[in-house]
Amino acid sequence: MAIIAKITTQKKNTDRFNIFLDYGNGKGEEYAFSVDQDILISFQLKKGMELDDLDITEIQFEDEVKKAFNMALNFLSYRMRSKKEVIDYLKKKEIDDPIIPDVIHKLAEYKYVNDKEFAKAYVQTQINTTTKGPEVIKQELFEKGIDQAILMQSLALFTMDEQIAKAIKLIAKTMPKNNKVSERQTKQKLEQTLVRKGYTWDVIQIAMEEAPTEKDTNEEWEALRHHGMKAHCKYEKLDGWEYEQKMKQALFRKGFDISLIDKLIEHIRDGEN
Repeated sequence: MAIIAKITTQKKNTDRFNIFLDYGNGKGEEYAFSVDQDILISFQLKKGMELDDLDITEIQFEDEVKKAFNMALNFLSYRMRSKKEVIDYLKKKEIDDPIIPDVIHKLAEYKYVNDKEFAKAYVQTQINTTTKGPEVIKQELFEKGIDQAILMQSLALFTMDEQIAKAIKLIAKTMPKNNKVSERQTKQKLEQTLVRKGYTWDVIQIAMEEAPTEKDTNEEWEALRHHGMKAHCKYEKLDGWEYEQKMKQALFRKGFDISLIDKLIEHIRDGEN
């Protein structure tokens, strides 16, 4: 058993107090530990109060919870966070595992963490500020520890019409201008971009149909001619049939229509390249 011999305010942090105990061993008062002001009030600590080992352990535990709670509040002051993000942050700060559940409980009690509200706000922010599709947003929420039911409920905010509209804008933004790529290959690249961004195939098909992705005849011919002359330089020493097959294979892989390829080969043969 020990008796509180003195309580002093810390000079550099007036919200914390140093507790000095007299253990009755003839050494007089000794510094024992410090506590937050809230802990001092909660346990009604005062000079002359008796504390046993269990009391001291409980006081120090609650003080560690308070420290971690304040740390979490600072982390949350920048933006909303999921419960998992807060837990990961506290672990990174080497907060002891037994303390973390108490901190999370207190944060939830004061409504500082709420995964349902966080998920809704996160989805709406991504809709308003990014070109991400629902699949990417879904994966990000999963990585932030959001429960499946909450995750799906929040994603319902991203309507099909909004997804299609954003996909069309993304197509217009990424559609290459005056490029030397076939129309088919251009469409494939646009589809791949939309898939990477997290749009479903249903949305991609509708967006590709509604967005202006077709090249005019002259653009497609110039793109074919660009790649055709490169292939011609590579295969011009081959015999007629082998030359034609190599040319067709090379240009078909580039996404050009076979009838247009035949037309180009005919032009090359006629010296109209």
